[in-house]
Amino acid sequence: MQAEQGDAVVVSVRDVAAAASVSVGTVSNVLNRPAKVAPATVERVQRAIDELGFVRNDAARQLRAGRSRTIALVVLDAGNPFFAEVARGAEDRAAEAGMSVLLGNSDERAEREHAYLDLFREQRVNGVLVTPVDGDLERLERLRSGGVQVILVDHEDPAGGFASVSVDDVEGGYLAVSHLLSIGRRRIAYVCGPLTFRQVADRLEGARRAVAEIPDATLEVVEMPALSVLQGRAAGETLRVRPAAERPDAVFAANDLLAVGALQAFTLMGDVQVPGDIALIGYDDIDFASATVVPLSSIRQPAHLIGHTAVELLLSELDEEDGGHERTVRFRPELVVRESTAG
Repeated sequence: MQAEQGDAVVVSVRDVAAAASVSVGTVSNVLNRPAKVAPATVERVQRAIDELGFVRNDAARQLRAGRSRTIALVVLDAGNPFFAEVARGAEDRAAEAGMSVLLGNSDERAEREHAYLDLFREQRVNGVLVTPVDGDLERLERLRSGGVQVILVDHEDPAGGFASVSVDDVEGGYLAVSHLLSIGRRRIAYVCGPLTFRQVADRLEGARRAVAEIPDATLEVVEMPALSVLQGRAAGETLRVRPAAERPDAVFAANDLLAVGALQAFTLMGDVQVPGDIALIGYDDIDFASATVVPLSSIRQPAHLIGHTAVELLLSELDEEDGGHERTVRFRPELVVRESTAG
């Protein structure tokens, strides 16, 4: 029997069953397990659904089942093309599994990350993929204890308690600075976001290892409050206004957004040439790194594959009857050389 809500008529599963001359259980199977129903019956039920305008009530179904068909993804900066590509990879794999991805942008703020985690727990998501703002994983442990699987993205749990997919950022930092040293640069500046971000700290560790191999090389750390173009430009301006003899002759930026901002600061006034005066390399190899006024060298991360693999790990965890076992997937970064470090 059809019910009315205001001016709208709500079509129930019983209405569909009556119109298709089948049981309510058959309609449920068509909606959730169509392979168990004869093709002719599926066609008849689907025709009734279309004619009646039936819309399944997923919220009610989730409450009954205790689980939804959604996955949550919480990233540091949804405006960063790197994380946008991670999200695309996650969406592609989730779609293959008949699931959807809900995106949360923590904006590099712990309190906002926590609010999203609380919201997604209330929404009964199947699992959470998250790039944590800091190394405090206690809240994630509580989330998992409450029955929500958690996969770390672009972040690795040093204790091995959480499954994760990441890139070897120590190696990435080493590759970047080794490249700068190989073209004769010796005064290196590392322009970065907060060192509380594990990725930022790991890239610094790799940079220090490379510098330690060259006796006359130095490394200066320029820590900024965020991993953004604006902060990169501010950092670049502080370096640009120094006397030439006191400026670094190379900059390793912790991501491409910082590198783009630094490039703007160096080139807009026309008094610092890239790479002549300062060689510049970024990290992530986002799409427009190659399209800047001086194409940027960068350390490439497989962003789409990271997102795809994170969902794959989550699905594996959900399929394990004993709750699964923690696993770590770590990709190797790749050096991409362009004009910003040519010569």
